[in-house]
Amino acid sequence: MQIGIMDGTIVRPTLSETLDAIVNYGIYCMQFGLGRVGLPELPEQIDAELCDQIRKEFDTRNVNMAAISGTFNMIHPDSQQRTDGLRRLRVLASACEKVGTSVITLCTGTRDSKSMWRRHPDNDSPEAWNDLVGTMHQALQIAKEYKITLAFEPEVANVVDSAQKARRLLDEMGSPYLKVVIDGANIFHAGELPRMREILDEAFVLLDEDIIIAHAKDLDHDGEAGHLAAGKGLLDYRHYLSLLDNLEFDVPLILHGLSETQVPECIDFLREKM
Repeated sequence: MQIGIMDGTIVRPTLSETLDAIVNYGIYCMQFGLGRVGLPELPEQIDAELCDQIRKEFDTRNVNMAAISGTFNMIHPDSQQRTDGLRRLRVLASACEKVGTSVITLCTGTRDSKSMWRRHPDNDSPEAWNDLVGTMHQALQIAKEYKITLAFEPEVANVVDSAQKARRLLDEMGSPYLKVVIDGANIFHAGELPRMREILDEAFVLLDEDIIIAHAKDLDHDGEAGHLAAGKGLLDYRHYLSLLDNLEFDVPLILHGLSETQVPECIDFLREKM
């Protein structure tokens, strides 16, 4: 596994300075977002010259762009919001080859109209699932057109809130362009922490062949948990990393939910557990 970092953890005034700082920590892998170059994550347009510059900055330092963020609320109660998200997803997809990645990360969304990361009771409705399927079908047409992979994350606040629902979505879509981001800290509903190993084991049995990125953060309680730096909470990291290590191919392990001052300690923690 290659340890990487989420965009926004280490920030400097320019992309070149940010990447220099990341490399100084011994990190050569990043989950990127266009916010680092002053654009929305899903832009209305992106200039070819800017794409070329982004790729040059990464390539010069041998930093791998593991994925680029394309999150939007795929089941937003306002259908126009979903349509706008798909339109801007196409813009991002058209730029992926130029910036140097083939993976866009997604959020499956929530019926909460204000935040993609807040659970809503209507997430469990058949209508919410049908909206997800409809939006994802269109997103996968874009992915097929541009030969990119879309990677979604099971997350307790979203419509796909478990490994079981992730497997259902993968099976219903039946697309080679759809894969999974796994985050061991994001899959425990309220009351499930005592069954941590069982739930982690089941998630990997269901999803192992479709996992292409892993996140490394921690949690202090189940349900819509507060996020902590890796090693600072309750997640059984030795077991989580052993499951990742048993995958058929290496996946990038992206540090997430931490401050820059915690980066060296978290890297040491992960390496020791590996």
